[in-house]
Formats: sequence, C-alpha cells, structure tokens
Amino acid sequence: MRRMTWMGTLCLMVTMAALQACGHGGQTRKEPVVDTLWVSPDGTGDYSEARTALLAADSLQREYAYSDERPLTICFAPSVYWIDDPDDPNIRRPQPGQGTPFGLDLTLSHVRLIGTGATPEEVVLACNRGQTQGADGNFTMLHIVGDDITAEGITFGNYCNVDLDYPLRPELSRPKREAAIVQAQLIICEGDRVVARRCRFISRLNLCPFAGARRALFEDCYFECTDDALCGSGVYLRCGFTLFSSKPFYDTEGTGAVFLDCDLHALTRGDQYLVKAGSPVAMIDCRWTSDDPALRIGWTKDPKGDLRSYQYNLSLNGQPLLIDAHRPHLTVDLTGKAALSAYIDTLDASGYNLGNLLAGDDGWPPTGSAMTHRVATQLALSPRRAEIETGVDTLTLNACALLPYQSVETAEQVTADEVTWSTAEADKPYVSLQPMGDGSCIVTGTNTSEETRTVCIVATTRTGLQSAAVVSVKPRQQPAPAFTSLPSLRRIGRILTVDYAIDRGTHADRSPVTWYRGHMADGSDATPVAVTRGNSPLNVYTLSADDNGQYISVGVQPRHTVSHTGDEVRTITAEAIEGIEPRTELTTDFSTLPTRWQARVEPGLWTVDCYKPQDTAEHSWEADTLRSWIYGTGIDGAAGLEGLLQEVKGARLMYTPSGTDYGDMRLTLSVAPCKSAGQGFGSATGQYMDVCLKMNTTTLTGYGLRIVRTPQSDHAVDFVLIQYNNGVVSRISEPVTATCYRTTCTIALATRGNQLTAHVETTAQVSDTLPNTVDLTAPISPSADGGIAIQHTGSTGQSATLLRRLDVEWTPRAE
Repeated sequence: MRRMTWMGTLCLMVTMAALQACGHGGQTRKEPVVDTLWVSPDGTGDYSEARTALLAADSLQREYAYSDERPLTICFAPSVYWIDDPDDPNIRRPQPGQGTPFGLDLTLSHVRLIGTGATPEEVVLACNRGQTQGADGNFTMLHIVGDDITAEGITFGNYCNVDLDYPLRPELSRPKREAAIVQAQLIICEGDRVVARRCRFISRLNLCPFAGARRALFEDCYFECTDDALCGSGVYLRCGFTLFSSKPFYDTEGTGAVFLDCDLHALTRGDQYLVKAGSPVAMIDCRWTSDDPALRIGWTKDPKGDLRSYQYNLSLNGQPLLIDAHRPHLTVDLTGKAALSAYIDTLDASGYNLGNLLAGDDGWPPTGSAMTHRVATQLALSPRRAEIETGVDTLTLNACALLPYQSVETAEQVTADEVTWSTAEADKPYVSLQPMGDGSCIVTGTNTSEETRTVCIVATTRTGLQSAAVVSVKPRQQPAPAFTSLPSLRRIGRILTVDYAIDRGTHADRSPVTWYRGHMADGSDATPVAVTRGNSPLNVYTLSADDNGQYISVGVQPRHTVSHTGDEVRTITAEAIEGIEPRTELTTDFSTLPTRWQARVEPGLWTVDCYKPQDTAEHSWEADTLRSWIYGTGIDGAAGLEGLLQEVKGARLMYTPSGTDYGDMRLTLSVAPCKSAGQGFGSATGQYMDVCLKMNTTTLTGYGLRIVRTPQSDHAVDFVLIQYNNGVVSRISEPVTATCYRTTCTIALATRGNQLTAHVETTAQVSDTLPNTVDLTAPISPSADGGIAIQHTGSTGQSATLLRRLDVEWTPRAE
C-alpha cells in the first residue's frame, strides 16, 4: 500500500514549525503524525532523493517520539540513490572536531530502512569517495547515532574502488572512481540493536557495515571487502562473503563476532586470516571455498598465547576444516561440548540461539528469535598476562564465564566445580597451580633455571569453554652483584675495552654496558653513543674520527642471569681521543644505536628525533617531542626480523659526520616494510620515507630518494629522486611506480660528480605488470657535505618500516 505524497509535505511543515517555535529537542517529543516516508525517483513518493528523505527523518525524530511499537519507516523504490554527489569535484573533509568526513551525519532511532525491490540489488544507496580519492580522510557514507535500526532489501555501496553495475537500468551504472584500493566506508554507528536483513554491503578496504553498533544481527546478507572491514560486534546468520584479502576484521569487540551457517569465499592465496589484531571469533556450521588448494585458514597471523576462538562443523572446499590446524591450541572445537548450545537451539525458528547471542543485558529479542536459555560463550581470565618471581610473588587468576556482550566487570566468577586448571607438561617444573574453592587459581613460581620462562596456564570449564593466561616466571632474583674489580678502560689501537669483574658465581654476566662521548674531562656532558641489547655485555667500542677531541666514558650496571640490576659505575679515558683517521665508511645494523631522544645536531652524533616536514603541513599531526625510534621486532611483512622501527609519525634519524670536506658518497640501506603488499604505508596522506645523502643536517640541504604511497596504487609505491634545499623538497626526476618495497628491500644511492643514482630491489618474488626494480638518475650540484638522513612520515605499527642495516662510504674530495 502506498502513502499519499502530501504526507511528506505535511511532515516537513510540522517539523519546521516546531523547530522554529522551540528549537531542536527543546520540549517533550510528541506522538508521531507520520509513520512512513516513501522515496521514489519518478516523483510518485514523498521524496525523490534518499538524502532528502534521511534528513527529513532526522528532523522528524527530533520532534516525535518513535518507538519499537511505532517506528519510522523509510521505503525506497528501486533505483540508485547517491547519498553524496559523485560528480562534485570538491574534496570532502571532516567537520571541525571530527576525524572522518561523512556523506550524512544523522540521529535516528526506531527506524526501518526498507528496499521495495524484488532483490536488494534493485535498491542501492551509494557513494564513491575514499581516502585521497575525493576525500581527505576515510570517507563514510552514513554516520548514524541512535538505537533500534533495521535495514532490509538494500545494497549499501561505496563505489570508490568497485564498479557500480545496475542491470535494472544500465544507464545508472557507473565505473569506479579509482582502481587503487583505499579506505572507503559505508556506515558507522553509535548505538545499539541493529538488524540488517537481505542487505548487500559493497566496498573493499574498511567496508564498515554498521561498524560501531554494540549489537548487530546480519541475516541473509552479502559482503565484499578487503581488510579492516567487518563489524566486530556482529552476529552473521546465513550470510555470504567474498574476501579479497586476508584480514576482514581489524579486531572483534567484547565476546567476539559470530558466524552461523555462512558461506565464505577467499580470494587470498596462501594464508587467510580473520582478524588483524587477535581477538575472538566463533564459526558454526560454515563453509569456506577457495581456488587455492593449499589455502591455510587461521584466526590471526600473530596470536598471543591467551587467544582462544571457537568452531563447529566447518569445511573448506567440501573437506572438514580445523582453523589453525598447525596451532591447534588456538581453536576450541565445540563438537560434543555443552557450550555448543550457546549457538545452536532447535527451539528457535532460525535453528540458532539468537536470543542468547543478542540478548545482552536488556533481553533484546530480534524478531522471530526465542529466548530459551542463556549460555556463556567466552571464558575470561584476569589478568591475561602477568610476571612473577619465584619465591617472591604469587598470582591469583580469576575465571569468569561471559554471556555474549557481557563485560568482565558484570560477570560472575565460575565456581570450583566448573573449571579445571592446567599447563603444558614441559611447563610444569616452572609453576605450581593451586585451584581455590571459588573458581580462582593461585599461581606460584617454581623456576630454578637461569632464565625467565613463559608459561601458558589454561582454564577449561566443564561446558567446554577455554581461556589462557600467559605468565612470565622469573627465577628467584638475587641482589645485584658487587664489583670485585671496578670498570677500567684499556685501549689497543682503535679498540677500547672495558674490563671489570662482578661477584657472579657460576652465573653468566648480563651487565648492561653503555658507551658515552663528551667534551668534558669529567664526563658531565656525555651522550650515549652505543648501548647493550640482548644478553651479551657490549664490552668493546671501536673508535672513529667522530671521537677525536672527545672523552669516551663507559658505564656498567652489574647483573648476572638471576640477579637484579645494580647502579651504574662509570669510568672515562684519561685524555681526549686524538689521531683517528677521517671516517671513510660506516656500517651498522642499529643493534647498538641508542634510541633515546637526542635532538642535537653535532659532528659525530646521531640525531634521533621527530620532525614534521613542511610538505606535510596539510595533514593534521604534530611532531612528538619525546619519542621517535625503538629497536624491536617487526610484524606482518617484517615478522621475525629485528631492527629500528618508527615509534611515532615523523620519526627522523640523521648522522652528521665529523669531517667537513666530502666528495662522492655511496649509501646502501636494507629495510623490511611491515606492509606486505608493496604499498609501504598506511595511506596516501603525505606518508613517505626519504633516504638522503650529501646532507647538511643543520640546514637540511642535500639529495635523496623519496619512497611514497600515492592514490594511484594499493600494491606499489612511487620512487623519485629529490633535492632538499633548507628543508624544502623538490623532485629532480620523474617518479617510477614499482612493487619492490617488500621484505627484504635494498635501497642503494650514490653520487658521482654531478650525478645522483638510485637502485632499489627486493628479494620478494612478485608477479605484477609493474616494475620490480627501480633505477633512477638525476643531475646534481656537487657539495662538500656528507650527512645522512632518514625521514619517515608514515603511520607506525603495521605500517612501519624496519631498518635492518646501513652501509655508507665516503670519498674525500679531490684537491
């Protein structure tokens, strides 16, 4: 049945009159006078545009009290409705105080969005903007604040990187804005109780189908996406998925996302994961398919030891599937376990226990769901990670069974007869477990070895739920050992050695040793120039021309394998260092480079700081004044490798040599990008890394290679030679788009007279039409400078680049 078009006119008249009289929300809202808004492009509805109808609904809600019994329904006739004008050339930017540009910002509760077509493909709510492609920021079609939202029979599509194909009226079809995949989002919610039935959600990166909803049910829906895409609080019932990359969730929320009777097709080859930042998922009665016969499916790439996810009755290409079969401790198979009833309920019309999975703390029953019984779906241990010392500390672990969407703060602790505690056979010599009568467990360290032992303690309920805590168990720590011989320095040629002895008995020496350099004979201005990492004391220091005219001091903090660390004791050279020949080469794997903030630019020093270059002014971030780099282990594409990592955006590393008259230079830098697909950086928002030589590090003048992500590619970066002139950067070559910014990537720069060359290659095997090596040449003006600079303006963490090794050669200038 169709409402008359005059109803739309009436609701707007009433709303405008109310707004003029008392303002938004100024008085108690009235009983609704309008229940349904009709949208049709042919002029037969109340509105011809979805955008206008949604804004009208927002206005109505400010004046009228809609409810579950009397919701506001918006019916959309078959067509393509652009929420944001795809032909408007203006860039969409966030509103003041917001970080995301939205197509529409709405306040809606008790609203039903209904597509009236025969299929959801016939009603399309569309936009086509994304990060750097028509927008500054992760463009999102809709931002909705409110509860109790239902969508049925609609396709929500961000066609920034996907073609819009509309067979019903081909003239409404539209090609994608760009081929390079960027963050292009659909709907972000701030609210609770969202239901989507027979809907399609189409985009690629950061799909965001009602992302942020506290509880969301997706029934008979379809999703196309790449990474960081799905609603982390969702229950997905009889849904279909096409996964174009390996991590459709960034993370899941609370007790995790749930898949029931779903079909998932993975286009990834090799490894398919579900979650980028490990968090729980449950998959029940689901079928995976793939064209890769060797596809391996896991919950997350780099799991913590306490992660547990649940599965039942899964298949891959028709064969039984155990997710993470090579790491089976991460998966709890619910076959034959009572906890399966948390998901399956034959009394519910759906065959699944939706009442349990979505009830939350208010008993919300989605339409057609029966509340028969409540069953916990997660077991939480508190704390999840801890450290204890044998003979000193005890640790109490508390186990709580969590109902869906329940927090640990409101959960009840399990009883003693509901949980058992265990650890692996190999870990039993290092820890003692004492289960208590209230379902908790007291953990005591029994580690008599020389090393700290990491132990995984597992709690299992009689229903089959499981959780784990990761505990670092130290051996009994003795007092810091005394020096039996105080530190002293011994020099042979260019080698300084610190000699000392500590009362360590049979234990290995683990004393942290730090080397310093300064102009003052008392060491009062000393700056760290080399530090101990790992377990072997850095007892040797190689002198260089950087040390000429300066005093070298060394500090030793006494420690052995089972002791605390004592106070540092320093000693210093009796005289300033002299006579070391000018430096002609530098080699470092960064393993002894101090990463403490050091912003001074002085000959012989590494500058370790953070800097915001002028050409990033349009992007809203500020240089950190305390942090810049850390030495650590990479992740994703750099997993398992150690090196120097950016701790903040804008991390900068510069070396100022002690000489003043340098000729040609050669620089080779080995890096391991954490991004594994070749895109190098988080987004094309002024994110790049400059590798520079022949630099005057005071004036920021010199030459280099810029590696930058651009909007034109999502699996490659641009390489271009650059000139720095007092901090202002200009290009001196044409850019080359290439796929070689992958682990391990070797960047070689060289000057020869008035010519700068760059060569970049990777050990990764890449199949692509784009080049996989880079060779660039540009003319330059020779200079006497010999400084080095590495400037990174990209995101950190999963978008960082690990610096593994640096080799530099200098040639003295010809007379």
